[in-house]
Amino acid sequence: MRRDPFPPFSTPGATTIFSFLLFAAAAAAPSGQSFTCTPTRVWDGDGPIWCAEGPRIRLSGIAAREMDGSCRPGHPCPRATAEEARDALVNLIGRPVGMAREGHILVQGPAMTCRSEGSGGGARTAAWCVSPRSGDLSCAMVRGGWALRWDRYWRNHRC
Repeated sequence: MRRDPFPPFSTPGATTIFSFLLFAAAAAAPSGQSFTCTPTRVWDGDGPIWCAEGPRIRLSGIAAREMDGSCRPGHPCPRATAEEARDALVNLIGRPVGMAREGHILVQGPAMTCRSEGSGGGARTAAWCVSPRSGDLSCAMVRGGWALRWDRYWRNHRC
């Protein structure tokens, strides 16, 4: 009887490797690294934006309301509602194509170019992103009034 050299994914070792690969795909991109992001879903006005290539992006330099309508202590708090900010971001990067059961807006849009600022908290990458549809996303969100510039993270960024 011949033994299968490629055991099924249900084996403990393969499950561990598979879990590591999934985590690595979602881990924050190193600071300074440029990468491509083809958007697939959006949570709120400053992210995360899920990328088909793996990263989850938290837009650098801005703050938008949380989806429950609140603003976190110490964060700038724009007048725009969470829904207005989220929908504006969706329209800046593409078009809505549905809603995930968790509440994320599913989006279809062209690939964007992003530059990492490192960790955006958790498995998110803080990044400056430029969309072929609308240019610099952080600048567009501030210009539209859907998010506020967060000077602590904006630094010397120029629109």
